[in-house]
Amino acid sequence: MNAEPYLKFLVEEIHSVIFATIDTQGHPLTCAIDLMDHDAHGLYFLTATGKSFYHRLKRDGHIALSGMKGKDTLSCISISLQGQAREIGTARLPRLFALNPYMEKIYPTEASRRALTVFCIEQGSGEWFDLSKSPIKRASFAFGDIAPKTSGYFVSDTCTGCGRCLPLCPQQCVDVFNDKAVIEQAHCLHCGNCMQACPFDAVTFLK
Repeated sequence: MNAEPYLKFLVEEIHSVIFATIDTQGHPLTCAIDLMDHDAHGLYFLTATGKSFYHRLKRDGHIALSGMKGKDTLSCISISLQGQAREIGTARLPRLFALNPYMEKIYPTEASRRALTVFCIEQGSGEWFDLSKSPIKRASFAFGDIAPKTSGYFVSDTCTGCGRCLPLCPQQCVDVFNDKAVIEQAHCLHCGNCMQACPFDAVTFLK
């Protein structure tokens, strides 16, 4: 699936996201970062070279991030992704400041921007999750020459179509066709009720 609408939503609608990186002991650390631009090559953000976040990125460019937009839980759209970030230097700084003029209040002079550098998330796979829809809507995407990750609950050929899973689905996204249960992946919450209820072990979870 084309990732551009999701990258655009991350930058223009969510903008401030929570990044996760790993410290020297292998423990996860999070921080809030603004996603400032996107194009066919990926997502762009900046940081200062004196920050611990910068040094974690240089040790290991693997990142994960999550962001959401909405006034409350049932109006929320969230996007999560994991990927690889690479430092690309300062050439893109003028564009990021032009697109995000509030940065001039944080770093008001050219001299104060000497420590800034830009990173690009060049590869990533993620998921769009929309709780404002009923049933919920989810979609996977990827960019940077990698395939979207497939995860969720799937029904094997050992299904007899008994229907025991149907009333347990909170989003009513399971139906029976040709004597076999079918899960509508775009509306599945990944709660696992169907797998727990199946007497024939016909439902499997793909991580």
